[in-house]
Amino acid sequence: MYPRIVKVQARPNFKLLVTFADGVAGEADLSDVAGRGVFRRWADHPDEFGEVAVDPVTGAPIWPGGLDVAPDRLYAEVAEAAARSSESG
Repeated sequence: MYPRIVKVQARPNFKLLVTFADGVAGEADLSDVAGRGVFRRWADHPDEFGEVAVDPVTGAPIWPGGLDVAPDRLYAEVAEAAARSSESG
């Protein structure tokens, strides 16, 4: 089973605050893809990044223009950051 996002919120600098169905939550950074390939759209239409929603079927974050990001990519980043935080705290 793949991770499902249940809540998503756009943050400044192409970051997302995400909550997954299993309770894992945190911030994911998409600045590395913003302005590249299909995500060039965010550079051309920066307000569209803030229009993120959760696809009710896939549990992935989606944007106007048919853009989406695989939830497993975001889950790996958020879970890794949470693990680092718990190790240092």
